[in-house]
Amino acid sequence: MQRTLRLLAIVAGLCVTTEALAQKYPTRPVKIMVGFSAGGPVDVVARIVGDRLSNKLGQPFVVENRAGANGMIAAEGVARADADGYTILACNSSTITLNKTLFKDARYDPQGDFAPLTTVISAPLVLVVNPENPKTADIKTVADLVAAAKAAPGALAYGSGGNGNLAHLAMELLSQKAGIKLIHVPYRGGAASEVGILAQEVLAVFDPLSAVPLVKAGKLRALAVSSAERLPALPDVPTVAEAGYPGFDISFWVGFFMPKAVPAPIRETLHREIVAAARDPAVQERLESQGVVSVLSPADYAAKIAKETTELAEVVAAANIKAE
Repeated sequence: MQRTLRLLAIVAGLCVTTEALAQKYPTRPVKIMVGFSAGGPVDVVARIVGDRLSNKLGQPFVVENRAGANGMIAAEGVARADADGYTILACNSSTITLNKTLFKDARYDPQGDFAPLTTVISAPLVLVVNPENPKTADIKTVADLVAAAKAAPGALAYGSGGNGNLAHLAMELLSQKAGIKLIHVPYRGGAASEVGILAQEVLAVFDPLSAVPLVKAGKLRALAVSSAERLPALPDVPTVAEAGYPGFDISFWVGFFMPKAVPAPIRETLHREIVAAARDPAVQERLESQGVVSVLSPADYAAKIAKETTELAEVVAAANIKAE
């Protein structure tokens, strides 16, 4: 009986300590680890949100860039960090949903090592062709592209930002669903693949949102967007799912994570404050330069990660994609 009472007292003490810790948190600077260079989408989102958290919580939220290996260096650093709430990971979808599949030497477990806080930005890809290219001048829909590919099996080339890049997987998924075979031309980044389609080196690309101004200027023609919902900036462009391939949903997102062992009250505090930041009109206006503002509960975020990881692994396996 005495032993039971002692255990109950210990548990109660731990609860009080954890709750008190969360109430005081943060008491010193918090590090936001970013696995990509300054100026990129993940870095920009991390700095916008970090500024708001600094102002709201009274301690600096400092971005530290550890670029390399598609975000793996930063992710591993956060996975090994003390679970005290003072190290956060800001990363894109590939770091969490793709790296474990593509890189067998990844030294972190995306779902085992991290507690998801929320997404902040979701950015669909835009399937585009060049209307000035004689080979694609008459391709105005996804059905037109599929018909052209079926008429010339294995002869039409598409570009992406590299092997295993999300744009690569999006086109492979479309190819698998449509039963077509295309030639993949990997470029060194999304910007280079955009230059490639403008130069008529390739016939189609799943382009990032940098394509939107080019579409509006008539330099590129948008056939579809990769997300489950239409893109507000291109309201007349259907989704791939609407174009005949139900369930197609691939988007680039940026979100935040903490080591899984961080006390729940601290995780809840940061989830609440990041969501509040994303919903603040002034902050939202800045975030929208990077995509569509989108926040999720930790449970919904975890479910999204699990679903995407499984689906993308199937695409990788079916297409026999190898990382560069």
